Amino acid sequence: MLNNIILASKSKVRKEILEKNNILCIIEPSNVDEDIVKQGLLKASASPEIISKNLAELKANKVSLKKKDKIVIGADSVIDLDGELISKPENRDQAMLILKKLNGKKHLLISSVCISKNGSMIWNYTDKAVLEMKNFSDEELKKYLSKISDEALYAYNVYQIEGEGRNLFVRINGDEDTIMGLPIKKIKEYLKI
Repeated sequence: MLNNIILASKSKVRKEILEKNNILCIIEPSNVDEDIVKQGLLKASASPEIISKNLAELKANKVSLKKKDKIVIGADSVIDLDGELISKPENRDQAMLILKKLNGKKHLLISSVCISKNGSMIWNYTDKAVLEMKNFSDEELKKYLSKISDEALYAYNVYQIEGEGRNLFVRINGDEDTIMGLPIKKIKEYLKI
């Protein structure tokens, strides 16, 4: 059992993935203003993958500066729809618009992870999964959204692959932990556990 790891995230799912893999962690949210960072990177024509990597590193480094000699894990997940960054919804109307955009299409879910120590990145990794959503009517999408709690909806990029969201897809190619926000196999390889 590995402990003394800090997770720079409020994500309950990421914490559960770590603990399921015998990595005990302390939650220490970074409180990075993701929207400001994304806006700046989009103005610089950064790809969704670069945005995901930068946010994971920023979160880990920020917490790591305050927690000397501790290993800090930062993570970020984004949706890439043909090069367009799709961010987490801020309300149910936005969630509906996102689902309508993804409806019947393939998209990438990109999850980046960064491990930092003493304020600097010591390792990072990015993984991608390809998801193809079925075609739904607006009514079917509304029905799906009505089954999802606010907390789950705003935390997990519109769909919960570990729950109701699995039914949205005709095809999923990729690691389930990556889709849920943390490519744990590579983290375990790096930490040698």
